[in-house]
Amino acid sequence: METAGCSAAAAGNGNVGSQRDRSLVPERLQRREQERQLEVERRKQKRQDQEVEEEKSDFFSAAFARERAAVEELLEGGESAEQLEEAAARLQGLQKLLNDSVLFLAAYELRQGQEAVARLQAALADRRQQLQPKKRFAFKTRRKDAASATRVDGAAPGAPAAGGTQASPPPLTGEGGFGSSWVCGFSNLTSRVLEKRAEELHQQDVLLTELSHCRIRLCGNPNTLRLTKARGCTVLCGPVSTSVFLEDCSECVLAVVCQQLRVHSTRDTRVFLQVTCRAIVEDCSGIQFAPYTWSYPGIDRDFQGSGLDMSKNNWDDVDDFNWLARGVASPNWSILPEGERMIQWD
Repeated sequence: METAGCSAAAAGNGNVGSQRDRSLVPERLQRREQERQLEVERRKQKRQDQEVEEEKSDFFSAAFARERAAVEELLEGGESAEQLEEAAARLQGLQKLLNDSVLFLAAYELRQGQEAVARLQAALADRRQQLQPKKRFAFKTRRKDAASATRVDGAAPGAPAAGGTQASPPPLTGEGGFGSSWVCGFSNLTSRVLEKRAEELHQQDVLLTELSHCRIRLCGNPNTLRLTKARGCTVLCGPVSTSVFLEDCSECVLAVVCQQLRVHSTRDTRVFLQVTCRAIVEDCSGIQFAPYTWSYPGIDRDFQGSGLDMSKNNWDDVDDFNWLARGVASPNWSILPEGERMIQWD
C-alpha cells in the first residue's frame, strides 16, 4: 500500500512538473517573439537612418554644387564691386552649408568641401585685388616708394613695428587654397612687437610669414589669415570671417576665432580656438588646443561684423588627416590641460 501510495505521489508530482513546463512554453515563445520583433525594428530603424543620411548627403552635394557654380560664375564675370559683394555673400552661405553638414558628411566629403571653399575665397581675394584702383606711376616718387616697400617687407632696424603693411608681397600658392596677392601683414621680422587695428584689418586677407620670436596683435575682423614659417611667435587675432591656415610653424601660440582652421606641417604649437567647423591638422605633431580667451576693446563689434555663428564652438573637435584609426586618439594633437591655460595675454 505504501509503495502504491508513493508511486501515485510521484506520478502526481510528475504531472504537476509537466503542467508547469507546458505553462512556460507560451512564455518562452512570447519572449522570443518579442526579441524577434525588437530585432526587426532595430534593423528597420537602421535602414531608415541610413536612407536619411544618404538623402542628406545627396541634398548637400546638389546644393553645394549649385551654389559653388553660382559663385564661380559671379567671380568669372565680376567686373563691379556689387558683383563681388554678391559673390562674397553667396560664398558665406556656401561655408554655412558646409558647417551645418559636418555631422553627417564623410571625412573625404568634408575635406573636398573645405578645399573648394578655400579656393573660392582665394579667387575672390584675387578679384578684389584686381578691381582696386592702381597707383599712378611717377618717376619722382619711385625712389621713395621703393624705400618704403623695403622698410615694410624687410622692416630694417629702427623702422616702425606696428601699422606697416606689405606694399606688394609675393603671391603664395599651395595647399589650403590660398593663391591670392596679399595686401595686409608682416614678413621677415625678428623679435618685434607688431600690431594692426580694426580699420586696417576689416575684411582683409592677412599674411604673416617668416617671423621669428615676434608678438603680433590683430585687433579687428580680417577675412582670412595665413601664418607661415613662423618660429616662437605669439599671434593674437580677432574674429576671422572665413579661414585660418597655419603652415610650417613651430613653438608658436595662436589665439583666433574663425569659421575653419587648417594646420599643416606644424609642431609644438598651442592654439586657443573658437571655430564653427571642425579643425583639421595634417602632417603635424605636438599641437595643443584650448578655448579662445583673448579679448580687446571693440571685440564685440568685430564679432558682430564677422558673420560667425557664435553659438557653435568646436574648439576640441579636431580631424587628423594622418590618423584614421577609429576609437583611438590621435597622438599628433591633444587638449591643453586647464592648469596651463592661464595666460597673461597683454
